[in-house]
Parts: sequence; structure tokens; C-alpha cells
Amino acid sequence: MGLGIKTKIKRKLAGPFVNDEYVEIQELTALRAAPKGALLPAPAVGAKLSLAFVVPFFVRGSGGHTTIANLVRALERRGHTCSIWIDDPGRRLKQGPARAADDFRDWFGPFAAGVTYGFEGFAGADVVLATGWQTLTRALTLPAAGRAYLVQDHEPEFFGTSVQRAYAEDSYRHDVYAITAGRWLADTMGELYGLPATSFDLGIDGERYQPDPSIARRTDVVVAYARSSTPRRGVPVALAALGELHRRRPRTEAWLFGHGGPPGVDFPYRNLGVVPEAQLPAYYAEATVGLVLSMTNYSLVAQEMLSCGLPCVELDAPSVVKAFGRDGPVDFAPLDPIAIADVLERLLTDADLRAARARGGAALRGQRTWDHAAEQVEQGLVAAIAHTQRGGG
Repeated sequence: MGLGIKTKIKRKLAGPFVNDEYVEIQELTALRAAPKGALLPAPAVGAKLSLAFVVPFFVRGSGGHTTIANLVRALERRGHTCSIWIDDPGRRLKQGPARAADDFRDWFGPFAAGVTYGFEGFAGADVVLATGWQTLTRALTLPAAGRAYLVQDHEPEFFGTSVQRAYAEDSYRHDVYAITAGRWLADTMGELYGLPATSFDLGIDGERYQPDPSIARRTDVVVAYARSSTPRRGVPVALAALGELHRRRPRTEAWLFGHGGPPGVDFPYRNLGVVPEAQLPAYYAEATVGLVLSMTNYSLVAQEMLSCGLPCVELDAPSVVKAFGRDGPVDFAPLDPIAIADVLERLLTDADLRAARARGGAALRGQRTWDHAAEQVEQGLVAAIAHTQRGGG
């Protein structure tokens, strides 16, 4: 019987199943041993740049890839030529190379940039940008005049003690110039890893996220970002705060979005599920107060709520405070359900304060455009070329 079991195990391992993480680590290990990509001559000062974005595995609605696409569009408007290269060492994109490239265009476009799965035909770029911890080793092997690391969050904090955490930390130890979403991340790159960095402000699609006078705003609705699949969103604490708010104000409605399944709470709620981006402004236009908690880098959700005239409660965390300022339009609360309920209740009962926050949101919408973000990123690209030409990365 024992021999039979061993035979079955061997047959299973020899079959079509291959562990994605095993494949990923194998390829990343091979890339670490590969020679560094050729250093190409620096472009002329002020020249329009060719930019190659190396992107990791994605799903429909991936926030990081949405930001990359927004930056690509804005950089193209500034005259730069962009290309997108899908790096998928774990072979997680099961639909195959052609379909994966088409999906990226369909889900995150439109843009002029070409999208390629893999790196066959890659001939070089003025700047190669790694965009996630999985892509840094690949970016180091590609020919470029400059290399940059587009850092949207401190990715080691996505994981417990694990191989992924160790590799994510290591990705910041290769002296590649960092271009970060927000000042907090730039400071983190410098303080923890000694990386030079330039920051940019996440942009707002002002044409989509704006007040809608055709929708009557309610006075008794809290809409909360409850994407429980993302632990850094602090959803258990947000739900506990809404439960406390219901105890105090039973008629106040809680609307949840970001997750399709039931939240498992004992207070009434409306689950909006995973809402298409085009539908979010209507909910933001109708609700009274928004709630989103950012335990690592700040979320786009808060400023998009504010841009629609919806006051927002966010976590009193360094990344969020540096993004909006203590005197800005965001209302802060610590990671405590009672304290969050207190801030929500204050906003629900103070119409003048809500109006002031709406005015602050309108000002933010005018300041934080993707074109402004691209201008900031452009400065980082120039610095990245200079850093690479000096021997960095």
C-alpha cells in the first residue's frame, strides 16, 4: 500500500500542476544571477523620453495598475513615448500572453502605449521603471539609460513573515532611484533603505469625480470602503466603528463597497459589492460621509470621495497626514472603533463642517490632477537617469 501511495504522489507531481510561487522564485533567482542590462547613453537634456513600465501580475480593477495607466496617459500627453511590459514569472495570468496583453488594454486603457507579455523584442529605453517588488530584478537586466522604481506602497507590509516579505524588502536594496506615491513613501525609502527618491501626488480624475447636482445628498448615510481582501484597509475596525455608530444612531445607514461577500456583521447594512469605477461618483454624491482606513500608504478613495463633495474620515497615520496635512480637508481618527464613530458622528451632526470639507475637496480636485502628477514624475525620471549614469541601480 505504501508503494502505491508514493507512486500516486509522483504521478501528481509529474502532472500539469506546478506551484506558482515555486515558478516565480525560480525565475527571480535566475534573474538575480543574470548580468545587468547595458547602460545606454543618456538622452539630451529636455528631450522627450522613451519609458518602459515593467508591470506584475494583475486582475481587473487592480489599483496599482490603474495608477500606472493614469500616469502613462498623462506622460503621453507631455510628449513621452511609453510601453508596458508584463512580467509574470509565476505564470499567474492563465489566459496566455496575447489575451493577457489584450486584457491589460481593455481593463486599464485607453492609451497609446504598446503592451507586451514578456520581453522578446525589448531593445532598450531611456528609462525602465520597475513597478512592484516582483519586477525589480527584471528591470535590472534590461538595457536603459536610466532605471527607476515606481513605488506605490511599502510592499513588505502586505505580508507576514514570509518569502514574499523578504523579497519585497530586498527589492529596495539595489540602489535604484525611487519615484514614490506621496512624501511618506519617499521618506520611508530614504530612512529604511537609503534610497534617493522623488515623490508625486496621486491624481484625481476630475471629470469623473465631481459633485453631481442632479443627485440629492442624504443626511444619514455613511459609505465605507470595506475591501476585506486587503488587510491594510483595516476593515474589521471600520465595521466595528459602524456597529458602534448604529448603536448611537439606529437610523443612519451603512453602505459598504469593495467586497462581494457578506461582511458578517450584526447591524443593518447595504452591500454595494465591487462597484465599477464609473458608478462610484453617484454613491459619493448621495452619501453623507465617507470612511476609508489606510494602514500603509494613503488610498485614492479618500481624495476621490472629497472630490465629489463627500467629507471623508481617514486613519490618523503618517502617510495620510503627510498627504493631506493636519489642516486639510480630511478628518482623522485613530485605529479605534469608538474614536472613529465619534468623528463620523461629529460630521453627521454638523452640516457647516460638512460644507467646509466639500469646499476643501473642490480645491483638492483642482490641485491634484494626473497631469500635475506626471510633471512630478517627469522630474523623478530626469533624476533617475542622472543617478543611473553615475553608477546607481
